[in-house]
Amino acid sequence: MLKFYYNAAPNPMKVALLLEELGLPYEPMPIDTRKGQQFDPAFQQVNPNSKVPAIVDGDVTVFDSNAILLFLADREQKFVPLQTHGAERGEMLSWLMFIATGIGPFSGQSVHFRHAAPEPKEYALNRYDFEAHRHWAIVNQHLSNNHYMLGSHYSIVDMAFWGWARMVPYVLGQDDAWTAYPHIKRLLDEINARPAAQRAEALKTRNTFKAELDDEARRFMFPQNERLKK
Repeated sequence: MLKFYYNAAPNPMKVALLLEELGLPYEPMPIDTRKGQQFDPAFQQVNPNSKVPAIVDGDVTVFDSNAILLFLADREQKFVPLQTHGAERGEMLSWLMFIATGIGPFSGQSVHFRHAAPEPKEYALNRYDFEAHRHWAIVNQHLSNNHYMLGSHYSIVDMAFWGWARMVPYVLGQDDAWTAYPHIKRLLDEINARPAAQRAEALKTRNTFKAELDDEARRFMFPQNERLKK
């Protein structure tokens, strides 16, 4: 059976959504990053980058959330354009990579510098907050003219979107973020109503992850800070 290494962060949750949409049987393998389980040698054999998500299906191992989405969708021939050289395939790859290289990293850094980084952080927070807003504004504008990210077809791009869109108010530090991004909220609400999304969200309740961001958790989550200690 497919093993799915995960926690409740945005990137694993988008893979959880696809697994549920596909109806694939899988064994959830929780990795508590605040306890340092991502650095266990056994897990590093699965993902040498010590991050979730990852999957192991027989003799196939895939890590990185967007790689997993594309791999599973292509294998099952669902939620993805299949014509390799078609225009819709090109659009799918463009938006999927936009989320992978733009939405995810800038949203993640906005979260880090807003909620976790020590002072002084004004310059860094200003940069990542600006870029997070800029990227989400592009998505919002795109969705003002498209029902889904690929027009009329629900796809893995929407699932990648969903993983991070659930966090927009936290990412941007604004309770009223949806006022500025109504089209993102419209698609988010539609995906949230899908039974597969509700099952994916319920996956978080099957294992208790450490909630406290204490000194131990900070050492595991932000190992780079050890270099600053003199």
